[in-house]
Amino acid sequence: MKKGILIVDDAAFMRMVIKNILTKAGYEVAGEACDGKQAVSMYQELKPALVLLDITMPEMDGIEALKKIIDADSSAKVVMCSALGQSSMLIEALQAGAKDYIVKPFQPDRVLEAVEKAMK
Repeated sequence: MKKGILIVDDAAFMRMVIKNILTKAGYEVAGEACDGKQAVSMYQELKPALVLLDITMPEMDGIEALKKIIDADSSAKVVMCSALGQSSMLIEALQAGAKDYIVKPFQPDRVLEAVEKAMK
């Protein structure tokens, strides 16, 4: 069984915010990655139940990482994390297979709603 959630964001502070929301709600964090390239290799290594994936990152952006993760595992569950004003990228992400998205600044209720929806 797949376990835990992989958090991917180039900002350590954002990873910490998400991690706090998830752990307080009883979720296990499988790992943290700081760019898309690291996210893809950690996904293959950890096989997490869910990935929370930032869109804008160095090395490889979230859209490209999403496509590589879905190519490697068509059953992958990915929720995109976006800043306001990235609606065209969010549409592309949803079309590429993302289950949902959350917008910064993160509202704990919305993060948990997206996680629960994607895990079903």
